[in-house]
Amino acid sequence: MDPDPGEFLSMLTEEDAAALRAAGRPRRWDRGTTVISEGDTSDWVLVLMEGRVKVSSHTSGGTEVVLAVRGPGGLLGELSAIDGSPRSATVTALEPISGIVVRDFPTFLENHGRIAVLLMQLVSLRLRDSDRKRIEYGAFDTTGRVATRLLELAERYGEKTNSGVRVALPLSQDELAGWTGASREAVSKALRTLRDRGLIETGRRRVVIHDIEGLRKRAR
Repeated sequence: MDPDPGEFLSMLTEEDAAALRAAGRPRRWDRGTTVISEGDTSDWVLVLMEGRVKVSSHTSGGTEVVLAVRGPGGLLGELSAIDGSPRSATVTALEPISGIVVRDFPTFLENHGRIAVLLMQLVSLRLRDSDRKRIEYGAFDTTGRVATRLLELAERYGEKTNSGVRVALPLSQDELAGWTGASREAVSKALRTLRDRGLIETGRRRVVIHDIEGLRKRAR
């Protein structure tokens, strides 16, 4: 499967991607499996080849906060592998996934300087994305944040159909709530508002966006 645009593997040349794959071993996980646990220490990274995962953490009160959704080509666990600190988040398979596990990642980077530079660019992009989401939480209401997340999923995973852009959503409503920093009830109300305006249609773990531009305006 081709890497998703913007994911780490899509940034590499064919030669570099082949070197990264050759340095690791393939593994598979079932849907719902914990791939990386917050607080663990290890020096390996995962290059996701198939399927999607959620990256999440829990507050002191036990509420799950979804930090990101990663798809094919995504690099996971790189910060702990580099600095030796405990894992800062948990990675869970949203569907059956496969990937390449690369151990002793720092040594690999020492021998592949071009990939190390691209990794720095990736970390910079993720920091900027984190800053943007913090601004959203302060400036947007729940409906605006839900619209923003749906647009992100549509741009990354959407499939054009006669009725609009269809997104097979691997997230439950609770997980979508954790990704938008809102309660399940607030997200349910936001989805109903977007449906009533004719912007989207929802089903079990899927969304059809009928009006991308209208949704984009609501996300601002």
